[in-house]
Amino acid sequence: MDSSPNLDAVFAALANPTRRAILARLVAGEASVNTLAAPFEMSLPAISKHIRVLETAGLITRGRDAQFRPCALNPDALRQVANWTDQYRHIWDVRFDAMDRILKSTKDTENG
Repeated sequence: MDSSPNLDAVFAALANPTRRAILARLVAGEASVNTLAAPFEMSLPAISKHIRVLETAGLITRGRDAQFRPCALNPDALRQVANWTDQYRHIWDVRFDAMDRILKSTKDTENG
């Protein structure tokens, strides 16, 4: 099991839909705080707090371009989540295979 202390911060950051939407926007590339704030009906300080949570969790990085500090996605933190969930993949595979067998059996019974 991954005992990374940062994993809790990553999951806490991902628990919020606004932060997930910010991450989804950053998949397209770097963006300024103003650009990230545009689709939301909340204050710039509120968006900045969300960005700080994402940055603290390591999900985003902030660069420096003159007076601007563009945000960028950090895929390493998302890789931690993927690695953590992968340890449970075999359970899902077994359950999906069992469900598939039940559905096929039910379909055969209805057609038979």
